[in-house]
Amino acid sequence: MFRLPRVLASVAAALAVAAGVGVWGPAPEAQAVPDTIPLTITNNSGRAEPVYIYNLGTQLSSGRQGWADAAGTFHAWPAGGSPPVPAPDASIAGPADGQTMTIRLPKFSGRVYFSVGEKLVFSLAEGGLVQPAVQNPTDPNRDIRFNWSEYTLNDAGLWINSTQVDMFSAPYSVGVRDAAGQTRTTGTLKPGGYHAVFEGLRASGWGGLIHEGPDGRPVRALSPGHGVSTGGVPADAMGDYIDRVWRHYASATLTVTPFAHEPGTRYTGRVSGGVMHFTDAAGNVVTSFQKPDSDSVFGCHKHLDAPNDQVRGPISRTLCAAFNRTTLLTNSEQPDQDGSGFYRDAVTNHYARVVHEQMADGKAYAFAFDDVGAHESLVHDGNPAGASMTFEPYD
Repeated sequence: MFRLPRVLASVAAALAVAAGVGVWGPAPEAQAVPDTIPLTITNNSGRAEPVYIYNLGTQLSSGRQGWADAAGTFHAWPAGGSPPVPAPDASIAGPADGQTMTIRLPKFSGRVYFSVGEKLVFSLAEGGLVQPAVQNPTDPNRDIRFNWSEYTLNDAGLWINSTQVDMFSAPYSVGVRDAAGQTRTTGTLKPGGYHAVFEGLRASGWGGLIHEGPDGRPVRALSPGHGVSTGGVPADAMGDYIDRVWRHYASATLTVTPFAHEPGTRYTGRVSGGVMHFTDAAGNVVTSFQKPDSDSVFGCHKHLDAPNDQVRGPISRTLCAAFNRTTLLTNSEQPDQDGSGFYRDAVTNHYARVVHEQMADGKAYAFAFDDVGAHESLVHDGNPAGASMTFEPYD
């Protein structure tokens, strides 16, 4: 299998669902999407080091895992081993600073990685590709500055994002060009935004998320979903807010309308016996949630698990977003669409707060379900003529 870190798996699943992959299948009205489209990569980083590009994922026509070369040709991974064995070198030499190059994106659900200065280390286990896990202090990629974009290209079009769900590191933006030649982009930082993210984390007391390289400069900031396990943030970082929410909804009602296109589908939640029970319009209990801990909130898992169904998953996604944005005590009608009220509680997801604050369009993928209410850094077109990825200045 193509192994994703747990929180990025949530984003990949969300992209796949949005793209019509999986239970719904591809949209039949958009069969004109070609087998590959161009991805134009521009290096505006201001860095002199070489850059390496990797296009890894699932070939949608076959379900096989592998990589694509610069021409978009698919190559399946060979068998792995136990212990894992080195993966074939799938790197593509990227553009130098100030230069642009173009590769082809095939119909994948996958990632475009890029690394600065050094190639990434990938290996193959018996279960499939083992990707970098920078929260692991022994990971060979830990001191390499790298990042990735997730995308799905299928017969319904292209979805491509700029993600910070696992970490904030070398900054980049993504774009999609439609058939009329118009380009929509997202993921661009404000001027000075790269350093402002690290400064904001330190100011909030979350500087423990920052990993510095041998030169003493920040390589990345881990998301708090990883920070709980590494000690970068306290294990009870959200505990006070969670306690207040649970007390509040013991005597108040929370209403969740999980589908924007189905305003009549509404569920109401109340805490009873320490458990939040949600009922439908007929008064039937449809799902229940144990009181989450901070890790459940940051990772949108465990007590806030979100299966790919039509009831618990959508409710859980909404709850997860509201907990991270700390809007549950200011708005009992969720999801809250007004971003001006996000992250206002003293106890909040400061990582998501500072990342969103430093984005030119305010959009980011700072936790797995940041797409609730369309606050995520994602662009889509049903008939894409091309895509773009731009490496931005950070030193």
